[in-house]
Amino acid sequence: MTANKIHDVAIVGFGPVGQLLAILLGRRGHDVLVLERWPQPYDKPRAVHFDHEIGRVFQAAGVSDEVMAITDPVPDFYEWRNRDGTPLVRIDWSGIGESGWPTANFFSQPELERVLAKAAEALPTVSVRRGAEVGDLSEHPDHVELTTTDGAPVAARWVIGADGANSLVRRHMSAAATDLGFFFDWLIVDTVPHERRTWSPMNWQLCDPARPTTIVSGGPGRRRWEFMRLPGETIAELDTVDTAWRLLEPWGRHPGNTTIERHTVYTFQARWVDTWRSGRLLLAGDAAHLMPPFAGQGMCSGLRDALNLAWKLDLVLRGTASAALLDTYGTERGAHVRHAIDMSIALGEVICVLDEDVAAQRDRRMIAGGADPARVLPAGAPPVLVDGVLQRLPDGRTAPSVGHLTPQYRLCRDGTTALLDTFTGFGFTVLVDGPATDLLAPEHRRFLDEIDATVIELTPEPTDHGYADVENGYLPHMREHRHLAAIIRPDFYLFGAAHDAAELADLIDQLRDRLR
Repeated sequence: MTANKIHDVAIVGFGPVGQLLAILLGRRGHDVLVLERWPQPYDKPRAVHFDHEIGRVFQAAGVSDEVMAITDPVPDFYEWRNRDGTPLVRIDWSGIGESGWPTANFFSQPELERVLAKAAEALPTVSVRRGAEVGDLSEHPDHVELTTTDGAPVAARWVIGADGANSLVRRHMSAAATDLGFFFDWLIVDTVPHERRTWSPMNWQLCDPARPTTIVSGGPGRRRWEFMRLPGETIAELDTVDTAWRLLEPWGRHPGNTTIERHTVYTFQARWVDTWRSGRLLLAGDAAHLMPPFAGQGMCSGLRDALNLAWKLDLVLRGTASAALLDTYGTERGAHVRHAIDMSIALGEVICVLDEDVAAQRDRRMIAGGADPARVLPAGAPPVLVDGVLQRLPDGRTAPSVGHLTPQYRLCRDGTTALLDTFTGFGFTVLVDGPATDLLAPEHRRFLDEIDATVIELTPEPTDHGYADVENGYLPHMREHRHLAAIIRPDFYLFGAAHDAAELADLIDQLRDRLR
């Protein structure tokens, strides 16, 4: 039996990564079929954190208000304390991050999945088949055929494996993985306290060698404890409700004031695939990488995968870019993910200390550093794209400053003040200091229209035309660096900048070359 039609994209897996992919591609009008093996959504907590950049991703997916309604933004510091309660490090998670969203946010994954699933299933070009487990794949020159357990054949031009750590798509690709051998078992206990109260700090680590413990929000009205497995304990002994209550008891939690939603033992790992694309098959999320939770970047990394892949696949499906563009997906995301994994391991090596003497040395060092993260935590620069769809110098090197995450500030136009992406939508953005009328040749305007780029003419004050930089976020920076214009990619990373009209023309030519 053969499929009746060939979909643009088949997404295997309907967790947050698959859901976001379906939304982003569906909103662009592509025919998307989602195949999810489980007949019903899993109703237990798992991921609990996303950062300001991922808030901006949700904004791009059109679900800002719905996500914020189920989210606890962090109002204070993320603290690590020793067994005596002395702060070892205090990381400021309060306020608004550079992406225009709260710096750190906590949620319950089932609630987030309901928001994303509703948004995806409301799109006319997206179809979701639950209870449809993929059994096999066969690749053809212009499509991929998938067999499913519900018997209905499927064909798609592209297949994305967002099907988790045991990915069938990854196995079919025979994708090798790099594993750093970082393994620790932790008991995760998700609870619903019966009383309403303020937890201060909201999120912290108890760095006690007798039992390293994590205490964080699980989203509004929820609380999570994580307990490291000690030598001599078996997973079976640890993963019981009796053990969960025994470990919660010193924290004042008991069946009279708390409900346990879930308890399970996770083995934290650190690995990533070496191949993200094979022909018409691609991987995203846990199918492509796993990392310890200590930096809170597991799901965040998967959602960055989704956005990076979605904008590139959109251009390929529309015929605006060649399929070779998809090779940059793995190049860019692989390096980014390795940075997140390295940082997670570095933090874990500070937290997962069971030796009393080593812990005492750690405590003395961090206390002497004044609990300042810049002085006591492993040094690490923010992740930057170093190879891929980026501006190049004449000698082929990546231009300075490109590949950085760009900030999102508020602009004002026609009396409406809103964040940048509210005006631009999903796609490339060209920021220009002043009028752009005489800067862009007709051929460059046509190309920008082809890729649905938005030109934002910035002004210092509100005028009859243009966008007023009311927060002084963009123009002072551009003028300090003598930049006339800058191009921001759909995933918010800087493609490149230009000092004058001639450089802007070259910059647009470079973007066209990178896409084709």
